[in-house]
Amino acid sequence: MRIALRDRIALAAALLAPFVVALALAPVRSRMTSANLALILVVVVVAVAALGSRTGGVVTALSAAAWFDFFLTRPYQRFTISDSDDIITTLLLLAVGVAVSQLAAHARTLKLVTITDAGHLARIHETANMVQAGASPYAVVDQVRLQLVEILGLRGCRFEHGTLLGRHPRLEQDGMLTVARAHWDLDKDGWPGEEIELRASVGGRYIGRFMMQPEPGTPPPPLQARLVAVSLADHVGAALDTAGPVLDR
Repeated sequence: MRIALRDRIALAAALLAPFVVALALAPVRSRMTSANLALILVVVVVAVAALGSRTGGVVTALSAAAWFDFFLTRPYQRFTISDSDDIITTLLLLAVGVAVSQLAAHARTLKLVTITDAGHLARIHETANMVQAGASPYAVVDQVRLQLVEILGLRGCRFEHGTLLGRHPRLEQDGMLTVARAHWDLDKDGWPGEEIELRASVGGRYIGRFMMQPEPGTPPPPLQARLVAVSLADHVGAALDTAGPVLDR
């Protein structure tokens, strides 16, 4: 499995940052309490978790606890702790580090979802404005075709005008996929190895369809993105219905 550059950097930081900080604190360890030293390492854990993944945060917490033991508790330079209070502090450092790393990663995920939602809404709003402004149906079709390629991660997409039905896999109004009228588990089985139909309709009347070619080997988009695709196709149906028949593109 390929690891993203950001996650590789975060993993390297997870392994090295606690070591470097604990080593830097070693000269002043006698003038600071164990609790304060541990709090400094917690800050390191949060910083790395905010950069990388949950896994990176957990690795940082483990690394911080290990180097706290090695450099900042007696006996020094040994993975042994003689003081019971230091044992408790080390365990708390590990527990708090894991907890805050998960919270930091979750907060970053929520931010990504918010940005993604805003992007999807902007696409729908932009297309709706085109339809309401009486834009050329060709322009609306081309706009949505490009948007479908982007949000669904497609290799290609074309539009067919008319009511000629085929027996292709179909992306339904609920964002689910059917193949030969049976439900297809996208999350489990991935994209089927053929073109996928997304119908453009208005008032339940079929007007045209987008024929989408997924990129081989890529995971299917989440349900949220598929529902956005369905909404965009409905806007195309409205534009074509208002403008009357157009030629196939």
